[in-house]
Amino acid sequence: MSNLRNKTHIILYTLLGSFLALIVFEWGMNFSGFSGKANMAGKVNGKSISFSQYDDVYKAVTDNFRRGNPGAELTPETELGLHEQAWNTVVDQTLLEQQFEKFGISLQDQEVVEAFDSPNPPMVIRQNFSDSTGIIDRKKLESARSDPRSKELWLQLEKIVRQELKVNKLIRSLQTLAHVTEPEIGEIVSRQFSHFSASFIPVPLSFAGADAQFAVKDDDIKKYFDGHKELFRQVPTRKADYVFFPLIPSSKDSLAVRTELETLRSDFSSSVNDNDFVQKQSDRPTGSNVTYTRADFSPLASTAIFNAANLKTGAIVGPVADRGEYRLLKVRQVTTSPQPIARASHILLRFNPASRDEIQKVRELSMLIYKQIQAGVPFDVLAKKYSADIASAANGGDVGWFSKDRMVPAFSAAVFSARPGAVVGPVQTQFGLHIIKVTGFDQSAVVCSEIIRNIRPSSETVDSERRRATAFQLNAKQNGFDKSAASAKLRIDKTGEFGRRTPVTQIGYSDKIATYAFKAGEGDLSDVLETEKGFYVMRLTSKNDTGYRLLDQELKGIVTTELLREKRAAFLEKKLSGMAKGPGVTLEKIASNIGIKVVTADSIWWRDGAIPGYGADRALAEAISGLVPGKLSAPVKTNDGYALVVLKQKSLPAGINLKVEKAGIAQQLLRAKQEQLFGEYFASLRKNSKIEDLRP
Repeated sequence: MSNLRNKTHIILYTLLGSFLALIVFEWGMNFSGFSGKANMAGKVNGKSISFSQYDDVYKAVTDNFRRGNPGAELTPETELGLHEQAWNTVVDQTLLEQQFEKFGISLQDQEVVEAFDSPNPPMVIRQNFSDSTGIIDRKKLESARSDPRSKELWLQLEKIVRQELKVNKLIRSLQTLAHVTEPEIGEIVSRQFSHFSASFIPVPLSFAGADAQFAVKDDDIKKYFDGHKELFRQVPTRKADYVFFPLIPSSKDSLAVRTELETLRSDFSSSVNDNDFVQKQSDRPTGSNVTYTRADFSPLASTAIFNAANLKTGAIVGPVADRGEYRLLKVRQVTTSPQPIARASHILLRFNPASRDEIQKVRELSMLIYKQIQAGVPFDVLAKKYSADIASAANGGDVGWFSKDRMVPAFSAAVFSARPGAVVGPVQTQFGLHIIKVTGFDQSAVVCSEIIRNIRPSSETVDSERRRATAFQLNAKQNGFDKSAASAKLRIDKTGEFGRRTPVTQIGYSDKIATYAFKAGEGDLSDVLETEKGFYVMRLTSKNDTGYRLLDQELKGIVTTELLREKRAAFLEKKLSGMAKGPGVTLEKIASNIGIKVVTADSIWWRDGAIPGYGADRALAEAISGLVPGKLSAPVKTNDGYALVVLKQKSLPAGINLKVEKAGIAQQLLRAKQEQLFGEYFASLRKNSKIEDLRP
């Protein structure tokens, strides 16, 4: 149950760096809360959580983040995530304490002593006193326990151990509800070790026909929404229109940063301790003795660095502008990367794989694009015209330099198996169809130290944008939001739905925006809201405090897609059921009638869902494993539709000891059921508890 115990200890304590940096929260203390709401972070089933308790956890979580991410910027989004982590930790621990009380779980001092001396001691002991083989170093443990300097630390450690032991008792009290049966074990062993041979006809949902054949009415959408309302549960949300005044550094600001770095060239070149120099001078203090390829820079910056005339050991290269910052490199070594990187451009064509009409249209469009490429139309021109990837389309489809692991596997496989200048595809990924032009390969690398300075707007630039935003806000108050934006030729954008503690699309998280939105009424205009990115003036357009998504056009579209899928599936299942009935019916006859080839595969394994010569299809492999050999199946579900199957053979490998395998599976299955039971129990407990979040 290692996974469960790992999860449990996230709730119980936070380890910071090493044993000596351990921070322990005062869980389970007799806290009675404060009388005023302002002093409470929240309540769990009536139990008060004070702000001091919540802040202690937040500080520990934040310290843990800083230790694990040295030099990382604590952005508003990161802070939001840490606040939520702290809140959930406090809530979960409070729920655990309430469960200890409910089940009458307590602990004697002797149990703690015995746990330390146990062959399988608590996790915190195993984590900090095990040798390289995982065996407890008893001498090291006893030395630490007897050291008077660590007395306070051991008192804290005992609290952690007590909590672990109490949680284990809680788990054991629930474990009695989980059991496995002999038929279950036998079925799993049979499927786990057998391999199957089968023939089948895979029929995709698109075979059922065009969207127009399956009418989805408003009543159908409303009925689905009402019947699946729990799927659409959400926190209270708001929507707003906004005008944005971005803080974009001016050319003067950029020149000032470049000039600063220029003055450091000489000192950086003569520096004996690059690590200290970088930590003092760089906005990214971890840039000492790092290895870079072209993929670590923008295309323009990579050209400036790797094509530099002085690219050699000891040289200072830069400052080079790169994605909103300047980089000054001190080259320690020019070398070769073990893995090649590539540069490519692409034209992305999006489509709905469940729509036969869209599939046909995108195929026709890809053929049209290929004809134009063959006729000599430049690839970059076609990318700007046709590509659905707006960001790369603006650059003629160029996605820059990248390593194999930075792109989805199908895209990378196509690029790294082609030659420079080749146009390959269409390649299908989860994003759509890609027509790809491979523009180059490279294995150059540099080992260097670097100083980075972010190009930030000066106070002069900030003041200028603030004045613009203030003037617009005053005008909008007098003459209206829309009219003022139109007269100033400013674009009005929409936020989409966002919660009190969730990032806003295209904006990110801002406490100022969230505070305004959840205090304002519909139609209310905001003051000028300042963020790191710039200034916003907003108008609240809607409030949703129902606890569920509103059935708006966006959600109607989502539900319609799901209903179309269900209608296609029902139609296809019924049609294939009819085809599979009757005397003399064979897979070959059905395949001939519908124009789909029969797939035959050997060595199909249930355990991984892999079907040789066809691909991974967990649903289909699951269905095949349960069929009777030699009999044409009813329609069975696949990843993308249904299939008719004939299982040819099912066999176990020679020499397998079923008795031994069953014994092993029995323990694994029981552990899995126990973990699932505890997880479901705790999830249900959280769902059905009254959790009041009173944080501002």
